[in-house]
Amino acid sequence: MKLYQLRDGDIITVITFAHHKGGTGKTTSCLSIAGFLQKSGEKVLVVDCDPQANATSGLGVEPDGENLNMYDVFMNVFEGFPDVSIKEIIKETSSGIFLAPSSLDLVGVEPYLYNIDDRLMVLKDALKPVLKDYKWILIDTPPSMGQFVLNGILAADRIILTLDTSIFAKNGIGSITSIFEDINENTGRKRSADMAILTRAGVLRERKSTTEELSGLIKNIFSKDNSESREQIRQDELEADIKGIVKEVHIIPYDAGISESHIKGLPISHISPETPAGMAYKKISEIVSKW
Repeated sequence: MKLYQLRDGDIITVITFAHHKGGTGKTTSCLSIAGFLQKSGEKVLVVDCDPQANATSGLGVEPDGENLNMYDVFMNVFEGFPDVSIKEIIKETSSGIFLAPSSLDLVGVEPYLYNIDDRLMVLKDALKPVLKDYKWILIDTPPSMGQFVLNGILAADRIILTLDTSIFAKNGIGSITSIFEDINENTGRKRSADMAILTRAGVLRERKSTTEELSGLIKNIFSKDNSESREQIRQDELEADIKGIVKEVHIIPYDAGISESHIKGLPISHISPETPAGMAYKKISEIVSKW
C-alpha cells in the first residue's frame, strides 16, 4: 500500500535507498534512477540524508553548511532552532532533478534525535509539505544503522537495497534484514525490501590491463580455478542468496562512466545513458516507474 496519496488520487512514491555499509552504490543507484525518471518527464526530488553529502555533490551542488539544508529541516522539530520547512531548502539542479541538499552539519542531528519519542518519524513528517509537488521522492541514506537510515525506511513506501559483489556482501544481507526485523518489532510497522541492486559486477575483469589479460589467458589454459571464475561463482551465489530475501534482484555491471558522472555532477542518465551501467539503470527505472 502506498503511504502517500493526495486527495485527487495522485500517488506520490517515496523510495529509500539503504545499506549500512559504504561503497555499495546507494548514491549512484539513487541518482541514476532519479535521472531516468526525470528524463521520462516526471518531477523528481532527491532528499540527501547522508552527512557525507555525496548525492548533493553528485548533482553538482557544493555541500555548504552556510546555506539551509537537511540539518535545518531535522532540527526544526527542536525548541530553540529556527522553523525551516523542507520547501525552503529545495533547489533545482542542472539535471532538472530537484534536491534537498545535505552537509556535514547533519552529523550533529543524531544526538538530538535520541532525546525524543517520535525520532523515527521526523523525516516522514518533514516530507508532507512537498508531497503534492513531486511524482517521485528518492531518499539517499548514510552507510550506517543510525537514525537517518531508520527515518528513511519509515518514510518510504518502497525500499531498495544496494550491495556490491565483494566477498563481504553476504554478511550485509543478514545485517540489513536484522534492521527490518527490529523496526517491525519496535514500531509495529512491517518493512521489507522491494528490490536489491548488485553493483560493480565484473569489476575484476574490467580492471585488468592488457598484460594481466594475457597472463590470465595463459593461466586459464592450465587451470580451471581462476580469479574470474571464482568471481562469477561468488556473484551467482550472492544473487541466489538475495533472491531468498528479496524477490526482485538486478545487477549493474562495473562501468567507468559512473565515476565520470560523479565528477561532472550529473547522473549517468544524462551523460552516458548507453553505457552498460546506464542501460541497466534505465531498465530498473522503467520497472520502478510502474510501482
